[in-house]
Amino acid sequence: MIAVDTNLLVYAHREDSPWHIKALATITELADSGTPWAIPWPCVHEFIAIVTHPKIYDPPTPLNIALDTIEAWSSSVALRFIGEGPSYFELLSSLAKAGKVRGAKIHDARIAAICLHHGVKKLWTADRDFSSFPKLKCENPLI
Repeated sequence: MIAVDTNLLVYAHREDSPWHIKALATITELADSGTPWAIPWPCVHEFIAIVTHPKIYDPPTPLNIALDTIEAWSSSVALRFIGEGPSYFELLSSLAKAGKVRGAKIHDARIAAICLHHGVKKLWTADRDFSSFPKLKCENPLI
């Protein structure tokens, strides 16, 4: 299963992103492929927070449009939203210690732990911070 990180979701949604066309095509192809894919719940929350934030985007995406975007992605029959579950904390703790992460990077450790907990084989992301978690294979499908 492939999981998709926040940045690719934002790029696919925001037409003002220089990566918009490529990201939208990539997400659309994945959604239509029938291949199991996932979006971690923290990425959903972060997506909504970023695209609706007036200090990040001018104009920001209206909340109802951001929510409609998530709803549209959820219509992909192969999509699963994934989150914390039993043994999640052990994975988070192990990843955080091994990667010597702290502060804001704990968020990335959380996403990595959720992905590993659910058997994600690859995380699609444009964020290089995930290199701290070698147990999770990451790939930037935009390059």
